[in-house]
Amino acid sequence: MGILITNIGKLLRTEEKPVAFVAGREMSQLPYIEDAWLLLENDLIAGFGSMEEVPSDITAGITIDAESGFVLPAFCDSHTHIVYAGSREIEYIDKIRGLTYEEIAQRGGGILNSARRLHEMPEEALFIQSMKRVNEIISFGTGAVEIKSGYGLTTEDELKMLRVIKRIKEESPLTVKATFLGAHAIPAKYRDNREDYINLIISEMIPAVAAEKLADYVDVFCDKGFFTVTETGLILEAAARYGMRPKIHANELDYSGGIQVGVKYKALSVDHLEFTGDDEIARLLDSGTMPTLLPGAAFFLGMKNPPARNMIDAGLPVAMASDYNPGSSPSGNMKFIMSLGCIKLRMLPEEVINAVTINSAYAMGLSESHGSIAVGKKANVIITEPIPSYEFIPYAYGSNLIKRVILNGEPV
Repeated sequence: MGILITNIGKLLRTEEKPVAFVAGREMSQLPYIEDAWLLLENDLIAGFGSMEEVPSDITAGITIDAESGFVLPAFCDSHTHIVYAGSREIEYIDKIRGLTYEEIAQRGGGILNSARRLHEMPEEALFIQSMKRVNEIISFGTGAVEIKSGYGLTTEDELKMLRVIKRIKEESPLTVKATFLGAHAIPAKYRDNREDYINLIISEMIPAVAAEKLADYVDVFCDKGFFTVTETGLILEAAARYGMRPKIHANELDYSGGIQVGVKYKALSVDHLEFTGDDEIARLLDSGTMPTLLPGAAFFLGMKNPPARNMIDAGLPVAMASDYNPGSSPSGNMKFIMSLGCIKLRMLPEEVINAVTINSAYAMGLSESHGSIAVGKKANVIITEPIPSYEFIPYAYGSNLIKRVILNGEPV
Protein backbone atom coordinates (compact mmCIF):
# COMPACT_ATOMS: atom_id res chain seq x y z
CA MET A 1 0.00 0.00 0.00
CA GLY A 2 1.45 3.33 -1.08
CA ILE A 3 1.19 6.48 1.03
CA LEU A 4 1.52 9.99 -0.38
CA ILE A 5 2.09 12.70 2.23
CA THR A 6 1.35 16.19 0.94
CA ASN A 7 1.52 19.78 2.19
CA ILE A 8 4.53 19.13 4.42
CA GLY A 9 5.69 22.36 6.05
CA LYS A 10 9.30 21.17 5.95
CA LEU A 11 10.67 17.74 5.05
CA LEU A 12 13.80 17.35 7.19
CA ARG A 13 17.09 15.48 6.78
CA THR A 14 16.62 14.95 3.03
CA GLU A 15 19.45 13.38 1.03
CA GLU A 16 20.00 12.96 -2.69
CA LYS A 17 23.33 11.23 -2.05
CA PRO A 18 23.09 9.43 1.31
CA VAL A 19 25.96 9.70 3.79
CA ALA A 20 26.91 7.35 6.62
CA PHE A 21 26.95 10.13 9.24
CA VAL A 22 27.71 13.82 9.67
CA ALA A 23 30.58 15.20 11.77
CA GLY A 24 31.96 18.45 13.07
CA ARG A 25 30.60 21.53 11.30
CA GLU A 26 28.42 19.35 9.07
CA MET A 27 26.33 18.50 12.14
CA SER A 28 24.96 22.06 12.10
CA GLN A 29 23.65 21.59 8.56
CA LEU A 30 20.15 20.18 8.17
CA PRO A 31 19.02 19.74 4.57
CA TYR A 32 15.28 20.16 4.05
CA ILE A 33 12.60 20.91 1.47
CA GLU A 34 9.92 23.46 2.25
CA ASP A 35 6.28 22.85 1.21
CA ALA A 36 7.04 19.25 0.27
CA TRP A 37 5.55 15.87 -0.63
CA LEU A 38 6.80 12.39 0.26
CA LEU A 39 5.88 9.06 -1.35
CA LEU A 40 6.19 5.76 0.53
CA GLU A 41 5.83 2.44 -1.32
CA ASN A 42 6.38 -1.17 -0.19
CA ASP A 43 7.89 -0.07 3.16
CA LEU A 44 10.47 2.17 1.43
CA ILE A 45 10.79 5.84 0.55
CA ALA A 46 9.97 6.07 -3.16
CA GLY A 47 10.24 9.80 -3.84
CA PHE A 48 9.99 13.32 -2.47
CA GLY A 49 10.14 16.91 -3.61
CA SER A 50 8.46 20.30 -3.63
CA MET A 51 4.67 20.60 -3.87
CA GLU A 52 5.27 22.80 -6.92
CA GLU A 53 6.68 19.75 -8.72
CA VAL A 54 4.46 16.83 -7.72
CA PRO A 55 4.65 14.28 -10.57
CA SER A 56 1.27 13.87 -12.25
CA ASP A 57 1.58 10.07 -12.49
CA ILE A 58 1.91 9.42 -8.71
CA THR A 59 -0.65 6.94 -7.42
CA ALA A 60 -1.08 5.95 -3.79
CA GLY A 61 -3.61 3.99 -1.82
CA ILE A 62 -3.62 6.60 0.93
CA THR A 63 -3.03 10.33 0.79
CA ILE A 64 -2.21 12.11 4.05
CA ASP A 65 -2.41 15.89 4.25
CA ALA A 66 0.32 16.96 6.68
CA GLU A 67 -1.45 20.32 7.05
CA SER A 68 1.90 22.13 7.24
CA GLY A 69 3.22 19.76 9.90
CA PHE A 70 6.87 18.83 9.54
CA VAL A 71 8.09 15.38 8.51
CA LEU A 72 11.37 13.88 9.66
CA PRO A 73 12.93 10.42 9.87
CA ALA A 74 11.73 8.34 12.82
CA PHE A 75 14.20 8.44 15.68
CA CYS A 76 16.90 5.77 15.96
CA ASP A 77 17.52 4.99 19.64
CA SER A 78 20.89 3.25 19.61
CA HIS A 79 21.25 2.48 23.35
CA THR A 80 18.46 1.07 25.54
CA HIS A 81 17.83 -1.52 28.25
CA ILE A 82 14.05 -1.69 27.88
CA VAL A 83 13.78 -5.41 28.62
CA TYR A 84 13.70 -5.39 32.41
CA ALA A 85 11.52 -6.59 35.26
CA GLY A 86 9.98 -3.87 37.38
CA SER A 87 10.95 -0.31 38.27
CA ARG A 88 13.48 1.00 40.81
CA GLU A 89 11.83 4.12 42.19
CA ILE A 90 13.05 3.32 45.73
CA GLU A 91 16.61 3.83 44.51
CA TYR A 92 15.38 7.10 43.01
CA ILE A 93 14.53 8.15 46.57
CA ASP A 94 17.99 6.99 47.72
CA LYS A 95 19.51 9.30 45.11
CA ILE A 96 17.39 12.20 46.35
CA ARG A 97 18.73 11.49 49.84
CA GLY A 98 22.28 11.77 48.56
CA LEU A 99 23.51 8.26 47.76
CA THR A 100 25.67 7.95 44.68
CA TYR A 101 25.23 5.47 41.83
CA GLU A 102 28.24 3.52 43.11
CA GLU A 103 26.99 3.48 46.72
CA ILE A 104 23.61 2.11 45.65
CA ALA A 105 25.37 -0.60 43.62
CA GLN A 106 27.58 -1.54 46.58
CA ARG A 107 24.46 -2.06 48.71
CA GLY A 108 23.10 -4.61 46.22
CA GLY A 109 21.01 -2.12 44.32
CA GLY A 110 21.35 -0.97 40.75
CA ILE A 111 22.06 -3.61 38.13
CA LEU A 112 22.13 -6.44 40.71
CA ASN A 113 18.66 -5.44 41.91
CA SER A 114 17.33 -5.64 38.36
CA ALA A 115 19.07 -9.00 37.89
CA ARG A 116 17.26 -10.47 40.91
CA ARG A 117 13.90 -9.24 39.66
CA LEU A 118 14.50 -10.52 36.15
CA HIS A 119 15.51 -13.96 37.41
CA GLU A 120 12.18 -14.26 39.21
CA MET A 121 10.02 -13.15 36.27
CA PRO A 122 8.83 -15.74 33.71
CA GLU A 123 9.84 -15.09 30.11
CA GLU A 124 6.27 -14.50 28.91
CA ALA A 125 5.64 -11.90 31.63
CA LEU A 126 8.93 -10.21 30.76
CA PHE A 127 7.89 -10.00 27.11
CA ILE A 128 4.47 -8.54 27.97
CA GLN A 129 5.97 -5.91 30.25
CA SER A 130 8.67 -5.01 27.72
CA MET A 131 6.15 -4.65 24.87
CA LYS A 132 4.41 -1.89 26.83
CA ARG A 133 7.65 0.08 26.70
CA VAL A 134 8.09 -0.78 23.04
CA ASN A 135 4.67 0.66 22.22
CA GLU A 136 5.46 3.69 24.34
CA ILE A 137 8.65 4.56 22.46
CA ILE A 138 6.90 4.04 19.13
CA SER A 139 4.32 6.63 20.20
CA PHE A 140 7.23 8.99 20.97
CA GLY A 141 8.49 8.61 17.37
CA THR A 142 11.15 5.91 17.64
CA GLY A 143 11.39 3.64 14.60
CA ALA A 144 14.59 1.71 15.31
CA VAL A 145 16.01 0.61 18.65
CA GLU A 146 19.00 -1.23 20.02
CA ILE A 147 18.14 -3.33 23.09
CA LYS A 148 20.75 -4.78 25.43
CA SER A 149 20.70 -7.77 27.72
CA GLY A 150 22.70 -7.40 30.95
CA TYR A 151 20.11 -7.82 33.69
CA GLY A 152 20.52 -11.60 33.59
CA LEU A 153 24.14 -12.11 34.68
CA THR A 154 23.70 -15.88 34.34
CA THR A 155 23.75 -17.81 31.10
CA GLU A 156 20.12 -18.85 31.47
CA ASP A 157 18.82 -15.37 32.27
CA GLU A 158 20.91 -13.60 29.64
CA LEU A 159 19.48 -15.99 27.05
CA LYS A 160 16.00 -15.31 28.41
CA MET A 161 16.46 -11.59 27.86
CA LEU A 162 17.84 -12.05 24.38
CA ARG A 163 14.96 -14.34 23.41
CA VAL A 164 12.54 -11.64 24.52
CA ILE A 165 14.44 -9.12 22.40
CA LYS A 166 14.22 -11.51 19.43
CA ARG A 167 10.46 -11.81 19.94
CA ILE A 168 10.10 -8.02 20.08
CA LYS A 169 11.91 -7.87 16.74
CA GLU A 170 9.49 -10.40 15.29
CA GLU A 171 6.23 -8.99 16.70
CA SER A 172 6.68 -5.20 16.72
CA PRO A 173 7.07 -2.81 13.77
CA LEU A 174 10.34 -1.51 15.20
CA THR A 175 13.66 -2.26 13.57
CA VAL A 176 15.53 -3.96 16.43
CA LYS A 177 19.22 -4.63 17.03
CA ALA A 178 20.18 -6.93 19.93
CA THR A 179 23.29 -6.54 22.07
CA PHE A 180 24.73 -9.09 24.52
CA LEU A 181 25.79 -7.32 27.71
CA GLY A 182 26.72 -10.13 30.08
CA ALA A 183 29.56 -7.87 31.26
CA HIS A 184 27.19 -5.35 32.82
CA ALA A 185 28.23 -6.01 36.44
CA ILE A 186 29.94 -8.65 38.57
CA PRO A 187 27.26 -10.78 40.29
CA ALA A 188 27.42 -10.93 44.09
CA LYS A 189 28.48 -14.60 44.10
CA TYR A 190 31.57 -13.73 42.05
CA ARG A 191 32.52 -10.59 43.94
CA ASP A 192 35.62 -12.25 45.43
CA ASN A 193 36.47 -14.19 42.29
CA ARG A 194 35.68 -12.00 39.31
CA GLU A 195 37.96 -14.01 37.04
CA ASP A 196 35.51 -16.92 37.21
CA TYR A 197 32.66 -14.70 36.03
CA ILE A 198 34.71 -13.34 33.14
CA ASN A 199 35.59 -16.91 32.19
CA LEU A 200 31.87 -17.76 32.32
CA ILE A 201 31.12 -14.94 29.90
CA ILE A 202 33.90 -16.04 27.54
CA SER A 203 33.55 -19.83 27.67
CA GLU A 204 29.81 -20.30 28.19
CA MET A 205 27.68 -17.20 27.61
CA ILE A 206 29.16 -15.98 24.33
CA PRO A 207 29.10 -19.43 22.65
CA ALA A 208 25.50 -19.99 23.84
CA VAL A 209 24.37 -16.59 22.52
CA ALA A 210 26.12 -17.23 19.22
CA ALA A 211 24.65 -20.73 18.89
CA GLU A 212 21.11 -19.30 18.99
CA LYS A 213 22.08 -16.26 16.87
CA LEU A 214 20.57 -13.93 19.45
CA ALA A 215 22.91 -10.92 19.34
CA ASP A 216 24.20 -8.51 16.72
CA TYR A 217 26.69 -6.85 19.07
CA VAL A 218 28.57 -7.33 22.32
CA ASP A 219 28.89 -4.69 25.03
CA VAL A 220 31.01 -4.27 28.16
CA PHE A 221 30.60 -1.76 31.00
CA CYS A 222 34.24 -0.65 30.96
CA ASP A 223 34.29 1.86 33.79
CA LYS A 224 35.36 2.56 37.36
CA GLY A 225 34.05 -0.17 39.67
CA PHE A 226 32.91 -2.44 36.84
CA PHE A 227 35.18 -4.00 34.16
CA THR A 228 38.79 -3.05 33.49
CA VAL A 229 40.40 -2.40 30.13
CA THR A 230 42.18 -5.76 30.30
CA GLU A 231 38.98 -7.64 31.14
CA THR A 232 37.14 -5.78 28.40
CA GLY A 233 39.76 -6.76 25.85
CA LEU A 234 39.48 -10.45 26.76
CA ILE A 235 35.69 -10.38 26.36
CA LEU A 236 35.80 -8.48 23.06
CA GLU A 237 38.38 -10.87 21.62
CA ALA A 238 36.18 -13.84 22.53
CA ALA A 239 33.08 -12.20 21.01
CA ALA A 240 34.97 -11.31 17.83
CA ARG A 241 35.50 -15.02 17.16
CA TYR A 242 31.70 -15.27 16.82
CA GLY A 243 31.29 -12.17 14.67
CA MET A 244 29.98 -9.84 17.39
CA ARG A 245 31.18 -6.25 16.95
CA PRO A 246 31.65 -4.18 20.14
CA LYS A 247 29.53 -1.34 21.51
CA ILE A 248 31.06 -0.09 24.77
CA HIS A 249 29.73 1.58 27.93
CA ALA A 250 32.66 3.94 28.53
CA ASN A 251 33.76 6.79 30.78
CA GLU A 252 30.46 7.42 32.53
CA LEU A 253 32.01 7.41 36.01
CA ASP A 254 35.66 8.28 35.36
CA TYR A 255 38.45 8.28 32.82
CA SER A 256 38.38 4.51 32.46
CA GLY A 257 40.22 3.79 29.22
CA GLY A 258 36.92 2.54 27.81
CA ILE A 259 37.04 4.89 24.82
CA GLN A 260 40.56 3.81 23.92
CA VAL A 261 39.79 0.09 24.18
CA GLY A 262 36.62 0.63 22.14
CA VAL A 263 38.57 2.29 19.33
CA LYS A 264 41.27 -0.41 19.53
CA TYR A 265 38.71 -3.13 18.93
CA LYS A 266 36.82 -1.14 16.28
CA ALA A 267 33.69 -0.64 18.34
CA LEU A 268 30.70 0.62 16.37
CA SER A 269 30.03 3.07 19.20
CA VAL A 270 31.29 4.08 22.61
CA ASP A 271 28.49 5.36 24.83
CA HIS A 272 28.03 7.70 27.83
CA LEU A 273 31.39 9.59 27.65
CA GLU A 274 30.84 12.03 30.53
CA PHE A 275 34.61 11.88 31.14
CA THR A 276 36.13 12.69 27.77
CA GLY A 277 39.31 14.72 27.35
CA ASP A 278 41.67 15.69 24.55
CA ASP A 279 43.29 12.24 24.36
CA GLU A 280 39.93 10.50 24.04
CA ILE A 281 38.80 12.94 21.36
CA ALA A 282 42.03 12.41 19.42
CA ARG A 283 41.56 8.63 19.55
CA LEU A 284 38.00 8.93 18.24
CA LEU A 285 38.83 11.17 15.27
CA ASP A 286 38.68 9.20 12.01
CA SER A 287 38.24 5.94 13.95
CA GLY A 288 34.86 4.85 12.58
CA THR A 289 33.60 4.60 16.17
CA MET A 290 30.56 6.76 16.89
CA PRO A 291 30.63 8.77 20.16
CA THR A 292 27.15 8.32 21.61
CA LEU A 293 25.89 10.59 24.37
CA LEU A 294 23.15 9.63 26.83
CA PRO A 295 22.11 12.95 28.41
CA GLY A 296 19.06 11.36 30.06
CA ALA A 297 21.33 9.38 32.39
CA ALA A 298 23.46 12.38 33.34
CA PHE A 299 20.28 14.40 33.92
CA PHE A 300 18.57 11.75 36.05
CA LEU A 301 21.66 10.95 38.12
CA GLY A 302 22.77 14.56 38.51
CA MET A 303 26.16 13.77 36.99
CA LYS A 304 28.46 15.89 34.88
CA ASN A 305 27.52 16.26 31.24
CA PRO A 306 29.69 14.94 28.41
CA PRO A 307 31.63 17.66 26.56
CA ALA A 308 29.54 17.59 23.40
CA ARG A 309 30.70 21.00 22.21
CA ASN A 310 34.38 20.05 22.49
CA MET A 311 33.71 16.87 20.53
CA ILE A 312 31.81 18.54 17.71
CA ASP A 313 34.17 21.51 17.52
CA ALA A 314 37.07 19.05 17.21
CA GLY A 315 35.41 17.51 14.16
CA LEU A 316 33.76 14.45 15.70
CA PRO A 317 30.31 13.10 14.87
CA VAL A 318 27.97 12.72 17.85
CA ALA A 319 24.94 10.49 18.28
CA MET A 320 22.43 10.62 21.14
CA ALA A 321 20.29 7.86 22.63
CA SER A 322 17.86 7.50 25.51
CA ASP A 323 19.56 4.80 27.65
CA TYR A 324 16.01 3.79 28.65
CA ASN A 325 16.49 1.66 31.78
CA PRO A 326 14.97 1.36 35.28
CA GLY A 327 17.86 2.79 37.27
CA SER A 328 19.50 5.74 35.57
CA SER A 329 17.25 6.84 32.70
CA PRO A 330 13.64 5.64 32.98
CA SER A 331 12.45 7.33 29.79
CA GLY A 332 12.57 6.52 26.09
CA ASN A 333 11.35 9.93 24.93
CA MET A 334 13.85 10.89 22.24
CA LYS A 335 12.30 14.31 21.79
CA PHE A 336 13.21 15.06 25.41
CA ILE A 337 16.72 13.74 24.72
CA MET A 338 16.95 16.32 21.93
CA SER A 339 15.91 19.04 24.38
CA LEU A 340 18.57 17.92 26.86
CA GLY A 341 21.10 18.05 24.05
CA CYS A 342 20.27 21.71 23.47
CA ILE A 343 19.75 22.76 27.11
CA LYS A 344 22.46 20.77 28.90
CA LEU A 345 25.01 20.00 26.19
CA ARG A 346 24.74 23.33 24.31
CA MET A 347 24.09 21.61 20.99
CA LEU A 348 22.24 23.40 18.20
CA PRO A 349 18.79 22.20 17.08
CA GLU A 350 20.26 21.02 13.78
CA GLU A 351 22.92 19.07 15.67
CA VAL A 352 20.48 17.27 17.93
CA ILE A 353 18.23 16.31 15.00
CA ASN A 354 21.22 14.82 13.21
CA ALA A 355 22.33 13.14 16.44
CA VAL A 356 19.06 11.21 16.88
CA THR A 357 18.56 10.32 13.20
CA ILE A 358 21.46 9.78 10.80
CA ASN A 359 24.23 9.52 13.43
CA SER A 360 22.29 7.26 15.78
CA ALA A 361 21.38 5.08 12.78
CA TYR A 362 25.12 4.69 12.16
CA ALA A 363 25.62 3.75 15.82
CA MET A 364 23.24 0.83 15.22
CA GLY A 365 24.72 -0.23 11.90
CA LEU A 366 21.65 1.06 10.08
CA SER A 367 22.75 4.22 8.29
CA GLU A 368 22.30 2.60 4.86
CA SER A 369 18.60 2.03 5.53
CA HIS A 370 17.52 4.45 8.28
CA GLY A 371 18.09 7.93 9.67
CA SER A 372 17.34 10.18 6.69
CA ILE A 373 14.83 10.89 3.93
CA ALA A 374 16.37 9.25 0.87
CA VAL A 375 14.96 7.12 -1.91
CA GLY A 376 15.30 3.44 -1.06
CA LYS A 377 15.55 3.92 2.69
CA LYS A 378 13.07 2.45 5.15
CA ALA A 379 9.72 4.26 5.22
CA ASN A 380 9.97 5.22 8.91
CA VAL A 381 8.82 8.81 9.39
CA ILE A 382 7.21 11.15 11.90
CA ILE A 383 4.57 13.75 11.06
CA THR A 384 4.42 16.60 13.57
CA GLU A 385 1.65 18.94 14.46
CA PRO A 386 1.89 22.27 12.60
CA ILE A 387 4.88 24.04 14.16
CA PRO A 388 6.62 27.35 13.39
CA SER A 389 10.11 25.88 12.82
CA TYR A 390 12.20 22.76 13.36
CA GLU A 391 13.93 24.60 16.21
CA PHE A 392 10.57 24.41 17.99
CA ILE A 393 10.91 20.62 18.37
CA PRO A 394 13.63 20.67 21.07
CA TYR A 395 12.47 24.08 22.34
CA ALA A 396 9.00 22.84 23.35
CA TYR A 397 10.51 20.22 25.64
CA GLY A 398 7.29 19.26 27.40
CA SER A 399 4.91 19.25 24.43
CA ASN A 400 3.91 16.20 22.45
CA LEU A 401 4.28 17.46 18.89
CA ILE A 402 4.04 14.09 17.16
CA LYS A 403 0.79 13.76 15.23
CA ARG A 404 1.45 10.49 13.41
CA VAL A 405 4.13 7.80 13.19
CA ILE A 406 4.61 5.66 10.08
CA LEU A 407 6.85 2.58 10.31
CA ASN A 408 7.66 0.25 7.42
CA GLY A 409 5.29 2.29 5.28
CA GLU A 410 2.30 1.65 7.59
CA PRO A 411 0.64 4.09 10.02
CA VAL A 412 0.93 2.84 13.63
